[in-house]
Amino acid sequence: MFKEFKEFALKGSVLDLAIGVIIGAAFNSIVNSLVTDIISPLISLITGKLDFANRFIAISANHYNTIAEAKAAGVATINYGIFFNNIINFLIVAFVVFLMVKQINRLKRTPPPPEMHTKLCPFCQSQIPIKATRCPNCTSQL
Repeated sequence: MFKEFKEFALKGSVLDLAIGVIIGAAFNSIVNSLVTDIISPLISLITGKLDFANRFIAISANHYNTIAEAKAAGVATINYGIFFNNIINFLIVAFVVFLMVKQINRLKRTPPPPEMHTKLCPFCQSQIPIKATRCPNCTSQL
């Protein structure tokens, strides 16, 4: 059983998947930083100092200035600002993956079409050499 597992784990596709997951996790932290440290402040600047990371609805009659204050008071919150940041994260990752797949597909070489040595006679529909001027089957002039 250990031998079968070893063969499975050392297959190329499993190793490729593991490498992809590790790189994806590292890429996720970069995208999170991009959204929280660059994009959100720019959106905040454009929208008049609106901080999406700290936008929430407290499910309570009291008012809280930050999510941390509401959580410290034990109040449930609907954190729509964090949700908005996660949507931006997803869109960035999806766009980057789209660009990568597009480039990979562009770089894949397609084999040239096979060279045609025969053609169909338009009269009898038989295969004839491509350079033929008269069909050997029906003797039609081509």
